Amino acid sequence: MVETLFEDIFRVEQLDPDGKKFDKVNRIEARSDQFDMYMQLDVNTDIYPLHVGEKFMLVLASTLNLDGTPDSGFFAPGGRKSLADKFEYVMHGKLYRISEEGSGANVKADIYVSFGGLLMLLRGDPSIAAKFELDQRLFILLRKTSRLSACRVRFICLQEIMRGGRLGLAICVLLLLMCESTLGRFVVEKNNLRVTSPENLKDTYECAIGNFGVPQYGGTLAGAVLYPESNQKACNSFTDDVSFNFKSGAGLPVFLLVDRGDCYFTLKAWNAQKAGAAAILVADDRPEPLITMDTPEEGHARSNYLQNISIPSALISQSLGEAIKIALNRPDMVKVNLDWREALPHPDDRVEYEFWTNSNDECGPKCDGQKEFLKDFKGVAQILEKKGYTQFTPHYITWYCPEAFILSKQCKSQCINNGRYCAPDPDEDFSRGYNGKDVVVQNLRQACFYKVANETGKPWLWWDYVTDFAIRCPMKEEKYNKECAEDVIASLAFSGVDVKKIRECVGDTEADVENQVLKAEQKAQIGKGARGDVTILPTLIINNRQYRGKLDKGTVLKAICSGFEETTEPVICLRDGIETNECMENNGGCWIDKASNITACRDTFRGRVCQCPIVQGVKFFGDGYKHCEASGDVRCKVNNGGCWKDSQQGRVYSACIDDHSKGCKCPPGFKGDGVKNCEDIDECEEKLACQCPDCKCKNTWGSYECRCGGDGDLLYIREHDACISKDARPRVVGWSFVWLIVLGFAVAGGVAYAFYKYRIRTYMDSEIRAIMAQYMPLDNQAEVAAAQGSTRNV
Repeated sequence: MVETLFEDIFRVEQLDPDGKKFDKVNRIEARSDQFDMYMQLDVNTDIYPLHVGEKFMLVLASTLNLDGTPDSGFFAPGGRKSLADKFEYVMHGKLYRISEEGSGANVKADIYVSFGGLLMLLRGDPSIAAKFELDQRLFILLRKTSRLSACRVRFICLQEIMRGGRLGLAICVLLLLMCESTLGRFVVEKNNLRVTSPENLKDTYECAIGNFGVPQYGGTLAGAVLYPESNQKACNSFTDDVSFNFKSGAGLPVFLLVDRGDCYFTLKAWNAQKAGAAAILVADDRPEPLITMDTPEEGHARSNYLQNISIPSALISQSLGEAIKIALNRPDMVKVNLDWREALPHPDDRVEYEFWTNSNDECGPKCDGQKEFLKDFKGVAQILEKKGYTQFTPHYITWYCPEAFILSKQCKSQCINNGRYCAPDPDEDFSRGYNGKDVVVQNLRQACFYKVANETGKPWLWWDYVTDFAIRCPMKEEKYNKECAEDVIASLAFSGVDVKKIRECVGDTEADVENQVLKAEQKAQIGKGARGDVTILPTLIINNRQYRGKLDKGTVLKAICSGFEETTEPVICLRDGIETNECMENNGGCWIDKASNITACRDTFRGRVCQCPIVQGVKFFGDGYKHCEASGDVRCKVNNGGCWKDSQQGRVYSACIDDHSKGCKCPPGFKGDGVKNCEDIDECEEKLACQCPDCKCKNTWGSYECRCGGDGDLLYIREHDACISKDARPRVVGWSFVWLIVLGFAVAGGVAYAFYKYRIRTYMDSEIRAIMAQYMPLDNQAEVAAAQGSTRNV
């Protein structure tokens, strides 16, 4: 196995410190992360441009052979794998000087190397210089770490050293091989970190979202920061460090603060997660703009833990990291809140998202994870698309072959349409297996399937096609071809997608013409507005922002749901399975009634909310954080309305009153707030009752007993707080009075009846007389008639 002489990650600090000397060459000044090495290096920036602030990995090796065998000194092009396959820019040269400067602890070693006239100075720890020898032949290999380039540019200056130490002709060969991303503007996706204590640090700061783990898109996460006493870069497992205890002391989740350097960001996060941290904050080790913490490339780290990282991560500035460490040393409790609510814009009630993918299934764990995601997310994606909640577009990355290399073996095997659209060889071996051009053709067929399905009004069918193709047409079974793809399309014939239209869309891949679909794909790779160039594959763009984090169903769905305007998200966003678990820790800082297990904390995909609940039809009102109170006519049914209640000696008293919509009031005989306590009132001692003469008072729980004095012939009346006699005399006087009243009513009734009878008889008599007078004369009427007759005869 090849053994390198030196490797570290450098950051470009300055270009051409002594002024520009050559048109196509820049002299860069850079400093390394791990060993703090200073370097000056001449780079052909016409081929491999570098800018201030960019980071790159640098390796010095004596051979490119992976088995470690010495280099022959000649460049032999071919399909043989070498160390150069992992890098973008390679030069070969000779070490011509080693010297030391300074004295004592300040001594520094200088290493000078010439790469065909392009010079390098490497200055730093003398122990590193001990690995090198004068006149040693070296390879220098560079690869950018903050972003991946559209094609791996390997600029190999192989120098044939003539006998006698005289330099011969430098042979420079330019090889272009595609990697999984594009060259261009890289945008660091950020979220907010709000420090809530101590007072001198209270503010909102920016932090960069890591491209791994599970960011809580749409939500927040509160915790207390801890900084370990040892293993401060978290490159080793904390389970071996019994001196460190992951407890915040405040019942809050732990945010572990670690230093950058010495190992991959993902390993730091994994070690923090295993030790129980809820999130990891990585403090930068130099003043610089924030960068995206990315996952290591395949082969550079054990990838078996990458998909298991579930905690969010954030890179913070060096200045903030130092300020937090100072506060923790006082010691002060540092409380922070990570806020992802604005990490993705949510302008309206529809989310637009893109999935940048690849049909290649032979790229190791990354391809396996992508296949699982497609299968798991298909159902959710189709529901969202069918109901109009989302607008989804798949995309595929391609690159082009420079005109000078169109006829080369590499371009012919990796490109279609005369070098216009290319993809890397799946197994990086041009002599066997599938080629890059096979991948481009299948990518094009999948893009055309989406185009035709979208024209028929059924864009969601793309998910059916790509998942079925991945299952039925794998490379390892040698079914990754046109025939298998069209069999899959034929099985979806019920959908109305016409295979003839797909063939027309794919066109003639051998012709020297442009393909409009792939041309549009190359254009879409370039960033616009707030979105940077697409640099990571596979990835998602949600509402024109690049998604960061783990590629799995729950995490991606949560991110998409956070892209909806609040209160407009579909029901699928509110179901179990994608909500946060903040209520598990200290009840999320919300109100809780432990006696009845009623809480105001509710987990949602946007994070926990403290909201007074509705229980059994009873609505609780309050701030949700410190207080919630039941309200309504039936509120006493649920936890006694949140009021005080107690029982003793078979008696039950409650401060809740059903006919009151809210509030608690201690019952008679008690005093207190009615919520937490009601204390018995001693009516006897406070002279609130039983104050009549000769009364004897005895206090009881919630009431009192009062007895009248004397020979027991007195009775206590509670309503009047008075005693009355119990002997017969009061009773005789009382009954005589009653009988007197009754007799009076009887006499009055008799008189009234007699008068009534007299009036009735008189009236009847007069009526009868009047009737009879009409039919017969009465005695007095004859007398009257006689008198009238004598008068007339006079």
